[in-house]
Amino acid sequence: MMRWVLGSVAALAVIAGTAWVAMGPEWRALVAHLPTNRDVLFWTVPQRDAAFRMLDRLPVLAESAPISASQAPRALPPGAPLAVPQADVDAYMADQRVAGLVVIHKGQLRLERYGLDFSAEGRWTSFSVAKSLTSTLVGAAVADGAIRSLDDAVSTYVQGLKGSAYDDVTVRQLLTMSSGVRWNEDYEDPQSDVARFNSHTAAPGEDVTVSYLKTLPRAHPPGTVWNYNTGETNLIGVLVREATGKPLAAYLQEKIWQPFGMEADATWILGTTGAEIGGCCIQAATRDYARFGLFVLEGGMAGGRRVVPDDWFAQATRTILPIGMPGAGYGFQWWTFDDGSFEAQGIFGQGIFIDPARQLVVAVNSNWPRATGQDAGNNAFYNTIRAAIDAETAAAAAPASAEPAPSVP
Repeated sequence: MMRWVLGSVAALAVIAGTAWVAMGPEWRALVAHLPTNRDVLFWTVPQRDAAFRMLDRLPVLAESAPISASQAPRALPPGAPLAVPQADVDAYMADQRVAGLVVIHKGQLRLERYGLDFSAEGRWTSFSVAKSLTSTLVGAAVADGAIRSLDDAVSTYVQGLKGSAYDDVTVRQLLTMSSGVRWNEDYEDPQSDVARFNSHTAAPGEDVTVSYLKTLPRAHPPGTVWNYNTGETNLIGVLVREATGKPLAAYLQEKIWQPFGMEADATWILGTTGAEIGGCCIQAATRDYARFGLFVLEGGMAGGRRVVPDDWFAQATRTILPIGMPGAGYGFQWWTFDDGSFEAQGIFGQGIFIDPARQLVVAVNSNWPRATGQDAGNNAFYNTIRAAIDAETAAAAAPASAEPAPSVP
């Protein structure tokens, strides 16, 4: 989670008064529904509808770093329409307030729908879906030799953490949110760490994430307790940047975005000290979120080269520690499920769901009425898709009906 300083409302008021006719419909929608506070959790639904597709184009909200598209986009050849009743798709789109839905099965585009006046050409913010991309860049850094071992101390690479509670936390423990360092992620508590971090000011020349996290005390021995912590995903971003010497957006572009064939430019929102926020806020087309799912499903190959170690996703997408949810767990910044599927998830209904057994990827961008609490609707629709695929598979495997024997005169 993060908050954006909106700056001067008057700035957009001037735009509205002087260039209304020249604006596109998205800009007009934003001006009509401009948020007037600093916290996305308290924006109205229309404000989020307008802003989620435009965060990277509003400097009064946040600066961003570009991620350039591939010059040779990977095709998504159409397959037969998925046999899911239209009424079920319509109900899902309405109930979940879906802006974009892309379903890929065995490399073919089986279902694609858009809502909320969004389209395939637009970019939607990822929220915590970015966590799974950031963790994948750790895998790339390991493959490149920039990170020597997941069992190295984080402070080996992030010198600003020396002497803090992170001094004996490993890269692996950071990836699995099991550092044992105290953190409160209650979005509605103004005294929680996630709230205090969002308003924290770093000393000149110091990264804001390191500045805040190095002050936190230890709550548990490292590697023993899972605790959801966006601050630590931001720290993973710092780790990748320090180890590789490259900004996250540039490294993502180099290792995955261009060689795998993403068709649209993307962006990554920057924090208050000018670096990408590892735990949040990539803006991309829904099809390219689905392509990232294909990259993972195919084992991390891009441009004919392996980007991550051979066993990276086998490690990253299995449950490491219990999280108190039956049938679910957490890996390297991925939500994992006992049936072998896994998902990148973001608040307000963003997701990349991957089911290796069915060679299935589902990418969803949404604007739920509340930040959390509608996962059951997503899960039910994923199961509807999987049931349709299973029915196809069963029908294809069934033996042909025997021809009736000719009658004997």
